[in-house]
Amino acid sequence: MYAALSTNVVTLGMVELASASVVPEGQMLTAVLISGLWVSFLVITYAGLIVTIPRAGGDYVWQSRLLGPGLGFVVSATGLWFILWLWAPIYGSILSEELFQPLSADLGHAGAARWFASGDGRFLASAVAVAMAGLVVSLGMEGYARVQVWCFGGGLAGFLAFLALLAAFGRKDFAASVDHYGAALFHLDAAYGGVVARARSSPHFGLLPLGASMRLVPMMMFYLLWPNTGSSLYGEVRDADELWRVLKGMLSGLWTTVALSVAFLLLAEKTFGWSFYLGANAAWARGDSPFGVFPYPAMLAGWLVRSQAFQVALLLVMSLWFFGWVGTLFLPSTRLIFATALDGVLPGAVAKVSARRRVPVLALVLMLVPALLVSALYSYWPEFGRFTLDAVLVIAVTYLFSTVSALVLPWRRRDLWQASPASRFRLAKVPVVPAAALATTGLLVFDLYEWLSDGIYGVNGRASLIFMGLLYLLAAAVYSTSRRVRRRRGADPVAVFRSIPES
Repeated sequence: MYAALSTNVVTLGMVELASASVVPEGQMLTAVLISGLWVSFLVITYAGLIVTIPRAGGDYVWQSRLLGPGLGFVVSATGLWFILWLWAPIYGSILSEELFQPLSADLGHAGAARWFASGDGRFLASAVAVAMAGLVVSLGMEGYARVQVWCFGGGLAGFLAFLALLAAFGRKDFAASVDHYGAALFHLDAAYGGVVARARSSPHFGLLPLGASMRLVPMMMFYLLWPNTGSSLYGEVRDADELWRVLKGMLSGLWTTVALSVAFLLLAEKTFGWSFYLGANAAWARGDSPFGVFPYPAMLAGWLVRSQAFQVALLLVMSLWFFGWVGTLFLPSTRLIFATALDGVLPGAVAKVSARRRVPVLALVLMLVPALLVSALYSYWPEFGRFTLDAVLVIAVTYLFSTVSALVLPWRRRDLWQASPASRFRLAKVPVVPAAALATTGLLVFDLYEWLSDGIYGVNGRASLIFMGLLYLLAAAVYSTSRRVRRRRGADPVAVFRSIPES
């Protein structure tokens, strides 16, 4: 469930699947399938690292022990601590686009729906998302697990009902419903035909061409790259050294998301029409959407049933995907911060855990406060919003260094590798984990090359590169300061990194 909610088909998926309009000749269906297959190698790589060193902190522990303490801290702290501050307004935007905006619209308050799309509305949504993330993380792992069970079960039921709607109705029914509610809620004439007419292209839906579809793969990483997000939590998970249990959990979560994504795309083409779907999303991205709100597929599908109560109920049930997912905003980063404090890089007080719920409270505070500040910048400084696009790239860099850690593990820590069940995972006498790490390196290098060389992804501008560089410099400054302080106190600043932490 954690892996499926991390690679969330609703909150992340429906936002990123809307980006198909950026490469209209590419095929989103192909991109999703290729991405799912390629990310499966990432899962195998991380499963090997987890069962070999199942410790709180995940990437930080592996990199600091296998690649060096300074490099490990700088890469992992930037990618799984500082950069996650930028995810707070992303979570807030999704909460606004997939709950507050469509709910206001369906209740007949189009003005309120548009307000939630404004800076003030987005900041309010971000503040709510940050507060909710802090709340569910403060429940501890056991409490959050219960929240996820209910949200995943209810959300999955809602998504299947959503797919059933798309399967039961045809395109003429959908066009009629969009025309009806476009007029009733937004005072539009012939809304469906207007969106199709304004579409800048009339792409086909299928599997080819492959080349253009590969340009969509780096976009799919926005939601499919995260089945391993729980890796920093395995120090708190029973039987974390059982390879098949770890592998099955992450792979089943990833492929649940892929399967639901494929079903959605096929039914969206059937019922919405691909030209309408791409046209509505392209208009939203350009800022000239006739609806003035995000064309959330659950809102559009709800219009097929002319009952306000049903439409509201569908939105609320689908929102369970968000509520089950929101804890992922802070949960991995708090464990990384805890692990760095346990090593003495941060003050020891940061590693203190509440006795009742087993939550690193100060680590949580180090996420909450900056996340609110970043959310304010995102909401009221439009130029800053572009920096949130860097969030995926920086985390991918972190994953790349962990992949390198998996490659060097059999040589750098031969004792750990031989004692690990991952060393016995072979196919035709070939160790599977190192082979998967090579394939994962290909995925991440491909994505990084595309992001940095092609302007359509929005992360290779000078300002973005400077911003990312400053984050790495901040991490380097924190580590350098910590090392000087420990030396002045007479401690060996690297001695702790020669051993694996006990917890």
